[in-house]
Amino acid sequence: MANIFDYLTWRGDLTLAQSEFNEIDNLILARFSYFPFDHILNKDEIITMKEAQKRWARLELEKENILQKEDIDLFPQMAKSVRFSDMKMTKYVNKINLEEEKQFGAITILMPDDTIYVSFRGTDNTLVGWKEDFNMSFREKVPSQLEAVSYLNEIACQYPNPLRVGGHSKGGNMAVYASSFCKESFKERIINVYNNDGPGFHEAIIENPKYQRMLEKVHTYVPQTSIIGRLLYHEENYTVIQSTQKGVMQHDLYTWQLEGKEFIHLKEVDKGSKFMDKAIKQWLDEVSKEQREAFINQIFEILQVTEADTLTKMRENWLKNAKVLMETYKNMDEETKKMMTQTIEALFIIIKNNMMEKLKPTDKRKKINKKEGEN
Repeated sequence: MANIFDYLTWRGDLTLAQSEFNEIDNLILARFSYFPFDHILNKDEIITMKEAQKRWARLELEKENILQKEDIDLFPQMAKSVRFSDMKMTKYVNKINLEEEKQFGAITILMPDDTIYVSFRGTDNTLVGWKEDFNMSFREKVPSQLEAVSYLNEIACQYPNPLRVGGHSKGGNMAVYASSFCKESFKERIINVYNNDGPGFHEAIIENPKYQRMLEKVHTYVPQTSIIGRLLYHEENYTVIQSTQKGVMQHDLYTWQLEGKEFIHLKEVDKGSKFMDKAIKQWLDEVSKEQREAFINQIFEILQVTEADTLTKMRENWLKNAKVLMETYKNMDEETKKMMTQTIEALFIIIKNNMMEKLKPTDKRKKINKKEGEN
């Protein structure tokens, strides 16, 4: 079994001239936008990864800003490799806006083959970032998607190079959205769009001709039990890849398996992914947009009472926060409680019904049982 660390060990000594850009390079650069470069790189500065890593090593970065422990090891390994060390990074952006309910991050990588990879960050550790994700279930577009369009337009305007656009999780969603709705004059320069297990879109987006025309350039990768990457609505084809984790934990790209310069591809997603995909889409069809919005807004209003602004802080004081959350729920008016209960129950009923349907014997089995009874 091998992952992106093994890839850097095996192929990190090969330049892009020796081995052209591939889907694993995409995944590594998609992860790159998660790194906290706030005190390392000014937006308009251009430095190599090698130089950025030296600055990184001199700083004691707060642990809460590192989303995964693997990130700490990935960047030094990239910076030491022949393949990535001389790539240049610029236009780092990390924006949090509570009023707009927006969490947006991106970075641009200038590569030795004269192409550019625009990397959009997925959801970070902040509650507002998660709130924006949930807002996708009832909004046609969210602030980060619009910010992604502006960012891509800015990069394409400044650099005339061919473009690759990608991201992981919400970053993959933004990569597809930005590429679909950027200025028409820039679209022909886009080589590929990489969506690494990113959620889908509102129905209005997938019906939009601009989205439809971009699909031929979109490469979507999902693990075999993908849940995040199959949320909402998709129109593009997708490639299923092997992960060593289970369930929703397969969203962790460090668990994605590869061989050489390609992912280990599978024929299709497994039954668990299909089951959750069907259940969530039924829930979206049965629960109105207004009810979804009211439910999600209420959930995050309750969470805000804890005064924690990140998941880390929420977990650190979990006992105290749990008591606060329970007390807040008890004090809610009965109408709000009823709305929340009905919304949750709707999903559980759908899941239960789908499970019952799944457990029903097939027609063939019924016929066999009938014949056995006759005998």
